[in-house]
Amino acid sequence: MPVEHRRSVVALALIASFMVFVDGTIVNVTVAQLAAHLNATRAELEWSLNAYTLSFAALMLGAGAIADTIGAKRAFITGLVVFTGASAVCAAATSMLMLNLARLVQGAGSALLLPSALVLATASATDEHARQRLVGWWAAAGGAGMAAGPLLGGGLVALANWRAVFAVNVVLGIPALIWSLVSMPAVVRRVRRLDLAGVATATVFIGGLVFALIEAPGRGWLDPAIITAAGLAIAGAAAFIGIERTIRQPLLPLQLYADRGFTAAAAQGTLLNFAFYGVLFTMSLLLQQGRGLSALTTGLLFLPLTGLISIANLLSAPITRRIGRPRLLVVAQSVLMLALLGLAWASTAAAVWPMILALVPIGISSGLLVPTMTAQSIAAVEPGLHGAASAAFNTSRQIGGAIGVATFGPLLGTAQNLTRGFITCALVAAGASFLGLLVAAARLKAVPDATFPPPSVVYGEESLGPSGGSECRRSSEGGWARPSH
Repeated sequence: MPVEHRRSVVALALIASFMVFVDGTIVNVTVAQLAAHLNATRAELEWSLNAYTLSFAALMLGAGAIADTIGAKRAFITGLVVFTGASAVCAAATSMLMLNLARLVQGAGSALLLPSALVLATASATDEHARQRLVGWWAAAGGAGMAAGPLLGGGLVALANWRAVFAVNVVLGIPALIWSLVSMPAVVRRVRRLDLAGVATATVFIGGLVFALIEAPGRGWLDPAIITAAGLAIAGAAAFIGIERTIRQPLLPLQLYADRGFTAAAAQGTLLNFAFYGVLFTMSLLLQQGRGLSALTTGLLFLPLTGLISIANLLSAPITRRIGRPRLLVVAQSVLMLALLGLAWASTAAAVWPMILALVPIGISSGLLVPTMTAQSIAAVEPGLHGAASAAFNTSRQIGGAIGVATFGPLLGTAQNLTRGFITCALVAAGASFLGLLVAAARLKAVPDATFPPPSVVYGEESLGPSGGSECRRSSEGGWARPSH
C-alpha cells in the first residue's frame, strides 16, 4: 500500500472512531434542553442514549462479519452514509420518538463503522509494535471523541441549541465520505460466506437482552414487553449457539471464548463501560438539574475525565512494553476502583472541585484500560477474523454501557435526592470496577509474564489455504504469527 494511501486509510479510520465515540458522550449535556424543548421524560432521556447503544450493540457482531466478508472499505463507506444520514434526521427531529428512532439508525451506522475502522487502522501495520501503536491511536481518537463530546456539546448548546449537537456529525461525515470515496484503497478481504442466520439470531439475542435490561427497571420484570424481549433473547441465544456450532464458517467462532485472554478482555470491557457511561449520564444530570450548572459549564467540568483519556490511550503502548498488559490492567483497574470511591465521597461536598479532582484518576485509568483490553482481545484471534473479534469485544462493551445507563438512571432518584442517588451510583460503579480488578488479577496470576502481543500478521495480507482458512499458527503468548516456510 503506498504511503499516501496508508496515511489516508489511517486518518479516515481515526476520524470514524472519533465520530462514533463523540456521539456516545455528546448527547449527555443536552438532557436539560431535550427535557424542556421536547417535553422528554427521564425514560425518554435514557433512550436518547440507549437507542444508539441498543442498535450499536445488537448489530455489532453482524457488522464485523460484514466487514470481513465484503471488505472493510465497503463496510466503512456504508456505515458512514447511514450514520451521517441518521444524524441529519436527529438534528431535524420534532419529537422524542422521532429523535430516538433516528438514534437507532445512527447506532446501526456506528456498528458498521467501528469494526471496519479498527481493521483499516491496523491494515498497514508491519510488526507487533506498529500494530500496538495504531491500536493506541485508534483508541486515542475514540478517547478524543469522548473528551470532545461534553465540551463540544455544551458549546453547541450554548451557541445554538441541542440540534447543533447532531448537525456536527453531518459537518464531519460528508467530507469524510467524499475523502474515503476518492482516496481509500480496498483492504484485501478474507474470502468467506456471510453467516446470515448467525447475524439474524445474534441481533435478536442481543437486541432482546439489551431492551429487557433497559426497560425492566421502569416497567417491571413481569411486564409483557419485558417478558417478550427476554423470551426473544433466550430463543435467539439458543438458536445462535446451535447455528455457530454446526456452520462451517461461523459468524463468531465459539472457541474464541475458550481463550481466557479474550474472555477476560470482554468481561473487563463490559464492566468498564457499565461504570463509565452510567457515571457520565448520572453526573450530567446531577450537575445540571441538581447543581443548576449550564451545559457548557458541565462540558468544561468533564474535561479532566474525558481529556485525560486521550493522553492515557497514547501512553498505554509504551507502558505495556515496560510492564506487560496483565500488570497494567491490574494497576489501572485498582486506580479506577479507588477513584470511583473517591468520587462518591467528593459528591457530598457543596463545592464542585472535589468531584472534578476525582475525575482525574478516572480518566487516566480508563484511558489506559481501553487500548490494552482491545489489543488483548485481538491477540487471541486469527488475523482473518479481526473484524468479527473486534465486533465481539465492542459488543460486550456497548452492552455494558447500555446496562449502566439503564441501571444508574433509576438509582439516581428524583431531583430532590440527586446527591444521595449519585453516591449510590458511584459506589455501584466502584463495585463493577472491583469485579474487573478480580478478573485482571486472575489473569495476572495465570500468566504473570505474558504481554499478549498483538498479531504480527497484517490483516488481509495473510496467506490463505485452499479452504479460505488462515495458515497462521498460534503463538505461545496468545497471539498469531505467520508460519515459517
